[in-house]
Amino acid sequence: MTTAVEHRDHLFTLDPRRTYPVLASANGVWVTDVAGNRYLDAIAGIAVVNAGYGRDEVVDAMAAQARRLPFAVSNIFATEPAERLAARIAAMAPGDLGWVHFTSGGSEAVEVALKLARQVHVEHGEPDRSVFISRWTSYHGATLGTLSVGGARMRRRKYEPLLLDVPHISPPYCYRCTAGGDHGGCGERYAAELERAILDAGPGRVAAFIAEPVIASVGGAISPPDDYWPLIREICDRYGVLLIVDEVVTGFGRTGTPFAIDRWGVVPDLLAMGKGISGGYAPLGAVAVRDPLREAFRRSGSSFEHIFTFGGNPVSMAAGLAVLDIVDREGLIGRAATMEPAFRAALDPLWAYPWVGDIRIRGLMAGIELVRDRETKEPFESTDGVAVKLREAGLRNGIVVYPGTGMADGARGDIISLYPPLTITDEELGELSRRLVATFAAVGPTLPAR
Repeated sequence: MTTAVEHRDHLFTLDPRRTYPVLASANGVWVTDVAGNRYLDAIAGIAVVNAGYGRDEVVDAMAAQARRLPFAVSNIFATEPAERLAARIAAMAPGDLGWVHFTSGGSEAVEVALKLARQVHVEHGEPDRSVFISRWTSYHGATLGTLSVGGARMRRRKYEPLLLDVPHISPPYCYRCTAGGDHGGCGERYAAELERAILDAGPGRVAAFIAEPVIASVGGAISPPDDYWPLIREICDRYGVLLIVDEVVTGFGRTGTPFAIDRWGVVPDLLAMGKGISGGYAPLGAVAVRDPLREAFRRSGSSFEHIFTFGGNPVSMAAGLAVLDIVDREGLIGRAATMEPAFRAALDPLWAYPWVGDIRIRGLMAGIELVRDRETKEPFESTDGVAVKLREAGLRNGIVVYPGTGMADGARGDIISLYPPLTITDEELGELSRRLVATFAAVGPTLPAR
């Protein structure tokens, strides 16, 4: 008989050098492996399990839907739960983002947004618009299309020959400001890069600009100057360029508002979402679309040339509806905002370590940037593996953190990101703080000298 260990020998994990703990169960903010080790999940499965683990009402809703109707092909049928969830999301989304197309996750959602943007221009009689502009220090997904618009150099490098030629501009990254001078006018200078990129590519050739409102997994809660997003919206409008906002990480309350872009009062043309929409209980992503873009298809009489097999899956729709019920009933979006001061206080002890260069926080989302020298902001070498050392030490101390690298120059620059469930309590934040301090204390002596 084949043993459990022999079964695991056939799992193609991402890193063959690493032994992966095997999770067995979860509840609240905690996950437990098959050996009985318990971890505080300080990343909520990378900003996915916003409503926490162990929500029986979500599981019950999924089971009931699976018994009624487990699947429907989305280019022939609609389903009642898909129509209900689309209406819920349209009511939450800013402005006239009144139409919702479902996918199986965030990468698919961004891919759909790119395809929609392209086809909208074709329907408008502008077939030359095929260029997308993006930013460095960003992540938009793992497909070839989303890697093309992504700006994580380390994740792109092995696939460069396969990627589309996409112009990239600087992110509004105040800690490592590339705009020059003091921070006054930074938003205007960063936004001006977009206008230059549009003019360089040819205004009649640019289809869309895509960016995260708050840079997440690659940058750990990098927020722009307050004038940045209104200026970006103006520039896009000036040249007929569509604005795609990627809220796969930041949507559904992570930053303390329904969507992070709400802070700046800007309405994108397309809004990609995923992760927290179904709380990790089922694969689910979506794209919200403004009214005029939907109207372009009506006027032309064209169909959207696209389908994913599991887009709009009824069981995933049921999960999304049940999770949004919890989010509304327990006020989790507002809670992310009110918990921000306590979250900040939980991370303050990390300033005691001189290799912590920056701690940036938005709602219940944080990035801790790690540097060899706090004064000069000199990063560690990529071969030092500082972020990965913290991840592994965190597991030994019973806490899950998310490592990243490449913030400083594409290869160097380490960060630890945190996205705890929006249900985390003050007591659990205290435990998060204690376990992080123990983790940093353990890694400190192993780092290269300043």
